[in-house]
Amino acid sequence: MPQNFLDCDREQVLLMPPSLTDWLPEDHLAWFVLGAVEQMDLSAFYAGYRADGHGRAAHEPAMMLALLLYAYAKGQRSSRVIERECLEDIAYRVIAANQRPDHTTIARFRKRHEQALADVFSEVLSLCGEAGLLESGVIVVDSTKLHANASRDQTTDYGRIAREMLAEADAVDREEDERYGEARGDELPPHLSTRGGREAWLRDARRRHEERRAQEARPVPHSRSERLREGKRRLEEDLVVECRANKAYEDYRARGVMKNGRRFGAPPKPYQPPATPEGKINLTDPDSRLVKAIRGYIQGYNAQAVTNEHQIVVAAELMCGSPDFGYLEPMVDSAQRELDQAGHGATPEVVLADAGYWHQQQMERIVSAGSKVLIPPDARNRKSPRPGWEGGAYAFMRRVLQTDAGKALYRKRSALIEPIFGQLKFNRRIDRFQRRGRPACRSEWRFITATHNLMKLHRHQIALAAS
Repeated sequence: MPQNFLDCDREQVLLMPPSLTDWLPEDHLAWFVLGAVEQMDLSAFYAGYRADGHGRAAHEPAMMLALLLYAYAKGQRSSRVIERECLEDIAYRVIAANQRPDHTTIARFRKRHEQALADVFSEVLSLCGEAGLLESGVIVVDSTKLHANASRDQTTDYGRIAREMLAEADAVDREEDERYGEARGDELPPHLSTRGGREAWLRDARRRHEERRAQEARPVPHSRSERLREGKRRLEEDLVVECRANKAYEDYRARGVMKNGRRFGAPPKPYQPPATPEGKINLTDPDSRLVKAIRGYIQGYNAQAVTNEHQIVVAAELMCGSPDFGYLEPMVDSAQRELDQAGHGATPEVVLADAGYWHQQQMERIVSAGSKVLIPPDARNRKSPRPGWEGGAYAFMRRVLQTDAGKALYRKRSALIEPIFGQLKFNRRIDRFQRRGRPACRSEWRFITATHNLMKLHRHQIALAAS
């Protein structure tokens, strides 16, 4: 008797046209993403297209959004990989309705709808709220460092920028001399011829300046010569901000009286701002900074997130500076705004964060708004308190964290948010931004965390159906 195998005839044609609904199981993530997009408000996407129907037909924005959501959820962000998957992967083909948008179209869609893609975070959060996943009894604030789409080698100072610009100008002059001789080069053709303490003031001024830059949302120039000029402009602008902040501080001290009416003690140490900018800037992504990650300094961003007890990210923002100091209140406020917009605006009962977020004034304002705050004043590897960090609020917080209730609450911090960063950076391989500039990377970070929430919602609904 011959061996018995199922027939494998690759030339057999299908007798009936295949149905896309037969290609994937009912609980597949692709169907869930398509259903979620149908419930979202996509008016911001459609507003970018002509309403009269003229011009070349564009891909349906709802389809493009679903395609990006599914791709990011699978950890695939390269536009070329997404283009290839639309041909080779059944789930992508189902989402794209057997269309194949090329990689340029996908990249331009991300750039064109930068703000709308960032706002998808709020749309997904609303869906999580409808499923009962936005309980905000305990929220956790933390950050992770992500690589920028830039090399550390492109970080340079003002002097090097100036020298490179002068060398570039000399090269242009030599080229024009060879081309035009004694002529200027802009003549008409012959036939047409006939720009706390002092350190606290400076730090606050720099932070406000960074926020103004983020609101301006200037795109990163393409050519190197334009990036050189942009880097020079930014460094000069930073110096102006520092000089103005220092002048304001000197005038404040010259009054001799603090804002609360008390007199100043010893006069401030003399300080003279530098004549030329002393900072450094990255010419590939001017908004990125050297930030301290687990394995040393990287050229990147400080990605902030707030999560609740269901591990739903309720706020996601992107900062330039490496330290987390000063970002506690902005992130709690951002979480409250997102919860309000999603219709679940109850004030969080407890806010947890690590020692890097300790900011006493911000903590007091959060407590006055109705939330308890648990933040250790000492880093985990510190054996004794920092000089001057004894008594008062520091001692009170240490006592609270030594109680059984305090230990039990604070133990939730790492368990609620660290797995999210691990899943994003290692399981989904999202440890580097693909776009450049803080506004573009902020849009990408919010979209990444939106896909995390979408996957949590998908698993929640599968669990409900199984039960």
